[in-house]
Formats: sequence, C-alpha cells, structure tokens
Amino acid sequence: MSNVYDNILGLIGNTPLVRLNTVTKEIPAKVYAKLESYNPGHSTKDRIALHIIENAEKKGLLKEDSVVVETTSGNTGFSLAMVCIIKGYKCILAVSDKTKPEKIAYLKALGATVYVCPANVPANDPRSYYEVAKRIAAETPNSVYINQYFNELNIDAHYQTTGPEIWEQTEGKITHLFACTGTGGTLSGSAKFLKEKNPDIKIIGVDADGSILKSYHETGKIHKEDVHPYQIEGMGKNLIPSALLFDKVDEFVRVNDEMSAYRTREIALKEAIMGGYTTGAVTQGLIQYAQSHEFTENDFVVMIYPDHGSRYITKVYSDKWMEEQGFINNCFHNYDEVFKTEFIK
Repeated sequence: MSNVYDNILGLIGNTPLVRLNTVTKEIPAKVYAKLESYNPGHSTKDRIALHIIENAEKKGLLKEDSVVVETTSGNTGFSLAMVCIIKGYKCILAVSDKTKPEKIAYLKALGATVYVCPANVPANDPRSYYEVAKRIAAETPNSVYINQYFNELNIDAHYQTTGPEIWEQTEGKITHLFACTGTGGTLSGSAKFLKEKNPDIKIIGVDADGSILKSYHETGKIHKEDVHPYQIEGMGKNLIPSALLFDKVDEFVRVNDEMSAYRTREIALKEAIMGGYTTGAVTQGLIQYAQSHEFTENDFVVMIYPDHGSRYITKVYSDKWMEEQGFINNCFHNYDEVFKTEFIK
C-alpha cells in the first residue's frame, strides 16, 4: 500500500521543491523553494526532533516515563511534542516571550509543559530560556536535554535528509542554497552534504538585523553592539551555536523585520505560498544578495522555507500587528513602492 503509515512520524521528510515565478522574476536564475511546512509538524524541525530522540533511544538515554526538555522559539517545541506523543515521553519546553500566545496554546494542545522566559536578556542570564531549560533538565529525574544549539545531531539530521533530498530534486544542478540561521543545523547539515557533492555550490546564510552571526562569520569576533531586539522568530542569535558550521557558509546576508514582513505577505499574495516569517526573510536575503552578485539563467537557486504561515496569523499576517510595528499602513499591496525602502546591508 502506498502513502500508508503506521503513525504520523512516517510523514517526516521528502518535502516538495516548488518554483517561484513572480516574486523573484527579476532574478534570471531558476529559483525554487523547499517547503518544509509539508512535514507533519509543519516545519523543518520535525527532522531534528525525530533524529535526536531516536538516537537518544538507541543510546538508552530515553526510557519509559522519560522527560524531554528543550529550549525553543516554537517550531522545535511543536516537533518534539509531536514525537513525544507517539513515543510516550513527557515534554517540557522553555520559550521566549517573543513567542505568540497561539504558538504557546499549540504547544500545550500537544501536551507540552511550557515555561515563558524573557527574550531580551543575555544568553547566560538565569532567566533566559537557555538557562531555564538547563535548570529544568538538571532538576528533573529521568530527563534528557535536547540542546539543539549545541547538538551535532541537529546537523546530522539535515546531512542525512535535507541535503540529499535537495541534491536529488535538482538532479545535482543546484548552484546556490539560501537558508535562515538560528541554531544553524538546517543550513550546516544541508551545506555539508552539498559541498561534498560539489564544493562550488554557494551557501548563503540569512541572519537577522539584531543578531551577531553575520559579523561573527566575517570577523571571528562577537560584536555586542550588533545585538538589539527584533521580531523575526527562529533566526538570528545572541550567542554562537556549535550547530552552525561557519566554514560551510560562503556569505551571510542580514535582513530586517520590516522588509522580511513585506516579503512574507508578498509571497502569499503572488505565489500562493503561505509561509512563516522566515519565508519572507530568506527571500529578502536572496533579493538583497542579487543586488551585488550576478545570477545567470544557468544558476539554480534553492531557498529553504522553514515553516507554515498559520503560526503567524496574529503577527506578520495581521494588519494591526504590522501597524503597531510602524510598518507601512496600506494593506501592503503597493509593493513596488514598499520595496524602495533602504535594505539592511
């Protein structure tokens, strides 16, 4: 029987590649999006959740009545909660207060215990979601801390699945890969595999304005002056995750909240792809990159679209929220004017 599975975890991976025809029409290259929202948990994080948990099981770290603990901006939490339901584990998650209430409700609907922590504190602050998750794991008997930011299995999950899928789907013709960087696992694992197949493939990381990753890649130093609050969830960092292999990245592009928000909504209106906030961010990254790099019709660009827009209905897809951020109040249909806004270099 085809397309019949023992449980929902069998649906993870093998996500589709879809060509963009309007938003990137000024770029002569063929541009495709890998729609990770087609995973059952609606994001690319399904891949690492299953991979890390199954590796912990093989090592005997997870047993009956075990507890899975993790730091998450939302998507990893959804995926872990989903896997824990099928596997029979309890799930405890620490999230930042940038996480919208509907995301927290979703996590709780999947049975997770959720702790909300302040976002705008240093990573080593005991109130940060990193430190809260560590403390909970240390204090909870029979628990495993996933630690996605510093877990090599985060990279390995994408090395074993996402990278090979992209290579096969493009028949080895891919020339550029663009992906947002948060933990770095998606970009690093995919890049590691693709660079082994063809070292000439350009790997472009997309960072948030307010994050330290781009400048760290360029200088090898942490520039604290780069850090300031921003709204895009699931990308950028105020620490350096070991799951981000900087030597596999050719260049970083930094994008801001406003332009990423416009792009997210433009993609929905012009491509009928309702992606998350990072969908707009990675697309904005490609468009900014194209301002200073020449593409040809022989180039084959793949962008990873990490999740689904349904999780951002009260954020980037809300006119009210957009107005509250000070973004242009014109229902966002006049894109030719909107995109004359100065880019973040």
